[in-house]
Amino acid sequence: MKKITTATLRKMKQDGDKISTITAYDASFAKIFDQAGIHAILIGDSLGMVLQGQEDTLPVNIEHMVYHTQCVNRGVTKTLIISDMPFMSYATKEQAYSNAAKLMQAGASMVKLEGGEWLVDTIKGLVERGIPVCAHLGLTPQSVNVFGGFKVQGREKSQADEMIAHARLLEEAGAQLLVLECIPSKLGKAISEAVSIPTIGIGAGKETDGQILVMHDALGISCSYMPKFSRNFLIDTGDIKKAVELYISEVSNGNFPGNEHIFN
Repeated sequence: MKKITTATLRKMKQDGDKISTITAYDASFAKIFDQAGIHAILIGDSLGMVLQGQEDTLPVNIEHMVYHTQCVNRGVTKTLIISDMPFMSYATKEQAYSNAAKLMQAGASMVKLEGGEWLVDTIKGLVERGIPVCAHLGLTPQSVNVFGGFKVQGREKSQADEMIAHARLLEEAGAQLLVLECIPSKLGKAISEAVSIPTIGIGAGKETDGQILVMHDALGISCSYMPKFSRNFLIDTGDIKKAVELYISEVSNGNFPGNEHIFN
């Protein structure tokens, strides 16, 4: 398989091929996922919860993200690497440019930012400076205190309409990928149809252009609880590489997520 790029993912959307994505934080797991054929790896600020034992992602800083991006990059040969911009690392455009450059120099091929319309100018500036951007709408974990907890977003029509509008604005600004988290399945479908860039869902239904899972959930090793939108693929295989291959296959053939994993 050739090196996967943002152009690869865009063509997959155009061809109707599903994209499979997973988080990773070190070289060993990244190498297994790469060999299994995963399309993209996200070095998520979820590392605050699954590696550091924090209650949320807010304590993660840019130095943590740079370190784990370097680790993942050493294990990957084909997979597209996306790195999260952590909490308050892109509050201003200047901060965003400086911190995104650190992640790209560490080995990322794309950076991910959480938020809607307020990020338009920042995304334009990043893209103009040669930094590909993945946007993130829905339940944005860095805003957990604003939401009052980890709650499904977009159930009200006004909120859903606003999210669709924001998705279009983010695409116009230059975002090349869009993560949709914890939203009703119908809204995931509507946003995916409203934009030409690929959408990657996590608790956003099966009609997004792809799926992403936190590796600890996909392998059944989360120390807290299993989210509704996740599935333990390791229990079906007993082998990590085979578990990821099963995940890719189940996403590709439309078996995952199932009805039990989606929000109505």
